[in-house]
Amino acid sequence: MYADNTLYVVGNAKTNTDNAITSKFNSFFIGFVVEMDNDTIIDLSCSSTIRTTDEFVKSLFIGKSLKNLDTKVEEEVKRRYHGSSQRAIIVAYKDAIKKYNEIKERYF
Repeated sequence: MYADNTLYVVGNAKTNTDNAITSKFNSFFIGFVVEMDNDTIIDLSCSSTIRTTDEFVKSLFIGKSLKNLDTKVEEEVKRRYHGSSQRAIIVAYKDAIKKYNEIKERYF
């Protein structure tokens, strides 16, 4: 399904103890599929308990770069996502950027 020029990386974050995601998964994570040629996010899923959450988070990141922190993306999450995992989404995004760059540096 994914081309050879893609990479899968997972960003992790802790969630609030009262968050349903914490009860189900113990943490929040976003799995990003990235085209390495241009660092563009082409697909993702997150550890949400509601399908709409997964789809909404996907809409915030598809087409964006995972190479560098995009403060516009961070602001967009803060402006548009008002669930209890807002902070966790941002932390998972930053964690994925760090991991993505480490992987590209090490293997590519």
